[in-house]
Amino acid sequence: MIQTHAHSREKFVLPINPPKGDSFSCDLCNHNCSFSSNDLSFCGLRYTKDDKFISRSSKNSATLDFYFDPLPCNCCAAWFCPAGTGKGYPEYAYKEGKETGYYNLSVFFYGCSFNCLFCQNKSHKNVRIASKVSVERLSTSFKNNKKVSCVCFFGGSPEPQFVYALEVSKRILEIAKQEKRIVRICWEWNGFGNQKYIEKAVQISLQSGGNIKFDLKAWSPQIHKALTGVNNKKVLENFEYVAKNFFEKRPELPVLNATTLLVPGYIDEYEVEKIASFIAELDPNIPYSLLGFYPHFEFSDLPLTTRAIAERSLEIASSYLNNVNIGNKHLLL
Repeated sequence: MIQTHAHSREKFVLPINPPKGDSFSCDLCNHNCSFSSNDLSFCGLRYTKDDKFISRSSKNSATLDFYFDPLPCNCCAAWFCPAGTGKGYPEYAYKEGKETGYYNLSVFFYGCSFNCLFCQNKSHKNVRIASKVSVERLSTSFKNNKKVSCVCFFGGSPEPQFVYALEVSKRILEIAKQEKRIVRICWEWNGFGNQKYIEKAVQISLQSGGNIKFDLKAWSPQIHKALTGVNNKKVLENFEYVAKNFFEKRPELPVLNATTLLVPGYIDEYEVEKIASFIAELDPNIPYSLLGFYPHFEFSDLPLTTRAIAERSLEIASSYLNNVNIGNKHLLL
């Protein structure tokens, strides 16, 4: 797997390991990249050149794409969130049922702190050719479309561009307050971010009626590293931190949820049971979705997830948790 990870990153001119220099540093995720001359961050968004530190993302601009997605969209939280169900009406939802006629402002961040061999959005690795979008442009796009009721940060993963995401969230919430609009701010991430930024993101989701999705890719450290190139210790610690400190603050409309992609040959019933048990120890009401796998990137030769494995995994997870769902059912064999 080491060679596969190396090969997959070389194609995008990305480093195999986080730099560990002695000059500049970044604390947005738990790689804690530090730079000497001519170093490149693991995510590809930061580098040094001629003894200068350069970042493709800042408080005022970020490397991203964005678009308006009609609600209810293909979101991992649609089975329990206000956009898909009307929960939280009238404080957090415009309708008592599905929010048809409204939009999600989908913000796709380039760069990621993982190197998932099954990545469904590998285009995020093309950080050098991606567009830069200012805070002003994105917040104005929200202001001009009065039918936007969700903002979702995903990618890649939003953590490597946390500072921008937090700033634009602040601007959007200010506009919503002034115009008496509903807007839920949600995050889909791998959970490898620095905890001090995660706390700020959770507070934004709590305030707005949004939620945070952790992609719990595996339980076993060896499998997690084989699939992503990164250890999962910090991911599980961050999930536990959010669950213990924030879930009970809004239990009727969950601020935290988890997903696991059922990768054939890697993520089986054992992995699902271990993850479900871990979540249940924190709170059995935390929503959990099992996702069907589609072959992509370096795993393009793997089969789809079978319906039998998905249903068996659902049965096992449901023996620990009260809210379990199968997503991407159309992909199941």
